[in-house]
Amino acid sequence: MFSGIIEEFATVVAIRHDRENIDFTLTCSFTNELSIDQSVAHNGVCLTVVKIDGNQYVVTAMKETLDRTNLGLLKEGDKVNVERSMVMNGRLDGHIVQGHVDQTAKCVKMEDANGSTYFTFEYPENKEMARRGYFTVDKGSVTVNGVSLTVCNPTANSFQVAIIPYTMEHTNFQDIRVGTVVNLEFDILGKYIARLNELK
Repeated sequence: MFSGIIEEFATVVAIRHDRENIDFTLTCSFTNELSIDQSVAHNGVCLTVVKIDGNQYVVTAMKETLDRTNLGLLKEGDKVNVERSMVMNGRLDGHIVQGHVDQTAKCVKMEDANGSTYFTFEYPENKEMARRGYFTVDKGSVTVNGVSLTVCNPTANSFQVAIIPYTMEHTNFQDIRVGTVVNLEFDILGKYIARLNELK
């Protein structure tokens, strides 16, 4: 379980293909605090630490994960938003994030907002998925590349988020441009409500 409050970004230092899996080797400031089997969110994707070597660690993404996320697009040197799992006796500063990415979206617009930046993301419209809770609502929560954000101006297949300078500086939003593919996790509360409505 995560909160969507990014600790920092890790840097991809090596990528190794193993049949349909990919092993990513990364480095970040808290590598020495990690342990084997620990869960860490990478661009919002919950992955398990499988190896630690000095200041580097390795996680493995399987085909299902690669098909649903932007991890397969990563290159050596790319920045990845990372967050360790929530401490249950701490504050929930973001929202409930499972680390189970639902799909990807593409940045289609960036606008200056007098110091902050509005990003517009678009994804394929799918009415069946929307009935199951895969949608956004105005002032609701959404996770983009692991970052807990508030939705603005949602449509059936798009939404905006406003990124303040601090978030821009401390996450890989600084590398997002028009055309960049990002990971989305829709709010779990919306999915449960949609499922309850299906069962009525």
